Amino acid sequence: MPESTFENLADSLLAALEEGIGAHVDAELQGGILTVEGDPANGGGVWVVNKHAPTKQIWLSSPKSGARHYAFDAAAGQWRDTRGGEELLTVLSSELGVPLDWSAP
Repeated sequence: MPESTFENLADSLLAALEEGIGAHVDAELQGGILTVEGDPANGGGVWVVNKHAPTKQIWLSSPKSGARHYAFDAAAGQWRDTRGGEELLTVLSSELGVPLDWSAP
């Protein structure tokens, strides 16, 4: 995947996550890093989602599931865990207790 394609996909994803998550809990996107303060009623914690250009992946640091790396699956139009295949939005939605949606541009 060309670097510009990765950057467009990653930036679009992070912006959509900030908007979707930010409607429910504190979320801030700055410099390609999304920091989310979880709702204390749902276990709290801090999630960090960022783009990692050298590997063309989205990286997630979660207080519930640990560190995960996601690569874009063009056929499915989704970011999938490089180890288990789980979809990023499904994982975040479940862990944060908020509905999330994103479509590749």
